[in-house]
Amino acid sequence: MGSKFKNFSLITLGLIAGIGVTMQFDAIAQKTLTAPLPLEELRQLTDVFGLIKTDYVEPVEDKKLLTEAISGMVASLDPHSAYLDKKAFKELKEGTQGKFVGLGIEVGMEDGYVKIISPIEDSPAYRAGLKAGDLITRLDSTPVKGLSLDEAVKKMRGEPNTKITLTIARKNEDKPLVVTVMRQEIRVQSVKSKVVEPGYAWIRVTQFQDRTVEDMASKIAAIYTQEPNLKGLILDLRNDPGGVLPGAIGVAGAFLPKDAAVVSTNGQLESSKQTFYAKREFYASGPGGGDALGKLPDAVKKVPMVVLVNAGSASASEIVAGALQDYKRAVVMGTQSFGKGSVQSVIALPPDKETAVKLTTARYYTPNGRSIQAKGIVPDVMVDEYADGDGLDGFRLHESDLTKHLSNDKDKGANIAKPVVVDQAEEQRVADIEKKRKPLEFGSADDFQLAQALNQLKGLPVKVSKVKPEVRSEGEKDDKPIKEQKQDEKKVDKKIDKKNQKQDEKPKDDKK
Repeated sequence: MGSKFKNFSLITLGLIAGIGVTMQFDAIAQKTLTAPLPLEELRQLTDVFGLIKTDYVEPVEDKKLLTEAISGMVASLDPHSAYLDKKAFKELKEGTQGKFVGLGIEVGMEDGYVKIISPIEDSPAYRAGLKAGDLITRLDSTPVKGLSLDEAVKKMRGEPNTKITLTIARKNEDKPLVVTVMRQEIRVQSVKSKVVEPGYAWIRVTQFQDRTVEDMASKIAAIYTQEPNLKGLILDLRNDPGGVLPGAIGVAGAFLPKDAAVVSTNGQLESSKQTFYAKREFYASGPGGGDALGKLPDAVKKVPMVVLVNAGSASASEIVAGALQDYKRAVVMGTQSFGKGSVQSVIALPPDKETAVKLTTARYYTPNGRSIQAKGIVPDVMVDEYADGDGLDGFRLHESDLTKHLSNDKDKGANIAKPVVVDQAEEQRVADIEKKRKPLEFGSADDFQLAQALNQLKGLPVKVSKVKPEVRSEGEKDDKPIKEQKQDEKKVDKKIDKKNQKQDEKPKDDKK
C-alpha cells in the first residue's frame, strides 16, 4: 500500500483501453512532415535491424522486429499512447460499444506480478470474489513472475466459456487463494438509475460508450415519469474511467444551458484546437443520429444536482464534472479525481487499416480554461468513502503517479502530488481496514457518499473529510498574500467544525 504501482498499465481484459482514455476515432491521413527526417538516427535504426538479422542467435521475422519497434516507440511517449495489433484494435472498438470477451478486471504490474486494480461490476471476476489489491501469481500452471504485463494479459484472454485458474496472493491471507474464472462476453451497462427516495434520484455512469447519451436520456425520462416534481439529482461518476468524448459532451449537455461550451482541446495539429459545445452534432451517435436530449423535460436543466467523484473518476468523467463545476450547475462531492486530462486519437494504419496507433494528440480544458491533466477535479465538498473518515484516498493511484505522465501546462505546480510516506504500522493499519470491509456497492444503503449527497440536496449537515487535498501550486499561492490565505483557511475550518458539531454527538476539537 505504501508504494505506488510500478510499470503501470491499465487494461480491461479483452479491451486494451488505458486508464480513462477519452477517445476519438480518426481516419488515417498521410501528413506531410514539416521537419526533415533525422537521417543519422534512422541510419542507426537500420544498422541495428541489420545486426539482429545477421548476428542474433536465431532468425527473427522482419514483421516482428518492425512491429515491436513501432510499439516501443509509441509506448515511450506517455502512459496512454499505444500500438494496437489486429486483435487489440478489434477489442477496443468492441469495448466502446459496451461489450468484450474477458474476465472483467482492470490490472497493473507490481513487483513482477499482475495486480488487480478493480474488478468491473457484474463481471466474471467480480462474481468470483476477486478484489482490488489482489496479486495474480500464477495463470493456470504458468508463473506470472518473468512475464510482461502484455504477455500475462494475452494468457488471460481466450474464447467465451473457457476457464482459467488464477493463483491469488491476498494481503493478510496466510495461504494463496486458487480461483477459477470463466471467460465470458462482458456487456458493460453504461448507465444505471433509481429513485433513492421520494423526490430524489440517482444516475450512475460507469463508462462512456457510444450509446451512453441515449441510455441516460431514457433513464432521465423514466425518472421524471415516476417523479415529475424531482427535488434533487445525484450524478455518480465514481470509478468511471472515461470512454468516448461525444458521450461526455452529451452527458454534460443534458444539464447545461443550450449550446454551452463543455470542453476545449489543444495540441500540435490545427484540428486539435477545438471547442466542443452542448449541440447535437457534438454528441449524436453517427451522422444520422437523432437528438437524444431534445425530448428531455426542461426541469432537468434546473434541478439541484450533486456530482460524485473519486480517484477512479478519470478523463471523460472529469470533463463532465469540470464543466458542471465551472458553470456552478452542480456541487461536486467526494475525493479528488484521477487527473487524466489528455485526448487519445485512435488512428487506423495502412495498408489494411486493421491495426492502429492510439496516440495522445491533445490536452483538454474545462470551460473556464482549467487543465485537469495531472491535477484532477477538486471537489467543492470533500467527503470520505466511508463514515469512519479513514483518509485512505492518499493511497489511491493518480495520473501524477504514472511514469512519463504529461505535465499540466496551465499550472506547472499541479503535477507535484506528494506521495504518501507511511511506516510499517500505518501500512498494516490500512491493510486491516480494507480487509474487514466488504466491497462497496455504489447506490446501496451502505453508500456513505451517496447519503452525504442526499444531505447536501436537502440542506442537512454533511460529514466532510478532515483530510484536505494538497492541490494548490506555487502559482495559486501567489494569487493572495499568505496572511489572507491563512485567514480564508480558518474561516473554512470554522464552517466545517460547526457542521461537524451538529452532526456528531460530541463537538470535535480539531485545533490545538
